[in-house]
Amino acid sequence: MKKIKSIIPGFVLAIFIAIIAKLIESILPMHLIGGSVIALFIGMFLNNYINTEGLLKDGIKFTSKRLLKFAIILLGASLNIKMVLNVGRLSIYVMVFTLATCFGLGHFIGKALGINWKMSNLISAGTGICGGSAIAAIAPVIDAEDTDVAYAMSATFLFDMLMIVLFPIMGKALGLSDIAYGLWTGTAVNDTSSVVAAGFAYSEAAGDFAVMVKLTRTLSIIPTVIIFSLINNQIKKKEGAGKESHKLSITSILPYFILGFLIMVGLNSAGVFRPETSDLLKNISKFLMVAALAAIGLNTKFNEMKKSGINPMIHGFVISLLVVIVAISVEYFMGLV
Repeated sequence: MKKIKSIIPGFVLAIFIAIIAKLIESILPMHLIGGSVIALFIGMFLNNYINTEGLLKDGIKFTSKRLLKFAIILLGASLNIKMVLNVGRLSIYVMVFTLATCFGLGHFIGKALGINWKMSNLISAGTGICGGSAIAAIAPVIDAEDTDVAYAMSATFLFDMLMIVLFPIMGKALGLSDIAYGLWTGTAVNDTSSVVAAGFAYSEAAGDFAVMVKLTRTLSIIPTVIIFSLINNQIKKKEGAGKESHKLSITSILPYFILGFLIMVGLNSAGVFRPETSDLLKNISKFLMVAALAAIGLNTKFNEMKKSGINPMIHGFVISLLVVIVAISVEYFMGLV
């Protein structure tokens, strides 16, 4: 009971910030910025004016770690493997190349810029998969610091704001069809809210297709978290060599929340959840994720981010630009442009 009481203040503050962030998101004229990013920035702003190490500490930690993992489990209820078949092979071809660009070239660019592998891959995941949701899902798997998460979110967000304005202009200049533009937007723009904004700014048909492609792209979270879980497990194994025997178990390869996430994906794909139930769980997941990002913001200081310098932002910009170019190039060779 004492432990629960210690969690309440920080938890309530994170929930309150999440509510404010969702309200701000809802009154914006367009889906320019997601609630997760708004909550993150509000939390970072408040961190400069309130003491997050005293009464609020336990609740902030609980919300940024435990609640985030629960949100990821619920996220699985909104993903459906059958969606890949509905959207078709067009998006799969483009996504294979964009993901290879993000994690392949992203690795070398990160090393060249002197960025730690966790932050580098979080930026790549946010760019290649689905912005904040991918960053939030992978961060616990690789034991990323809150500062790494905040920087990765900021890097992908800034490029998204630019793409919302430029994508419709570039699409018109290239004379893209609704399907070609929707495919390009759905695979090259990061956050869902940004895909919606850029897609429907072109046409309703392009927006609909862009959202379908984006949701299909979100499914790549599944293999990505498994791969990074294996990578992090191997790193821990090497670091623990000579200290104690390292026991390999299913939970060390796939943490409980990832197993829960996969089970929810499987149940939804099998039709266990009714559409309205799936939508409800998705909305709960998104809200809890906003609260978790608020807690991460409350635990992140601007001064700590400054220590990393501008290189993470350069990394995010370069990777995002490469994805834009690769995506449209693949469409060109497919004969869609």
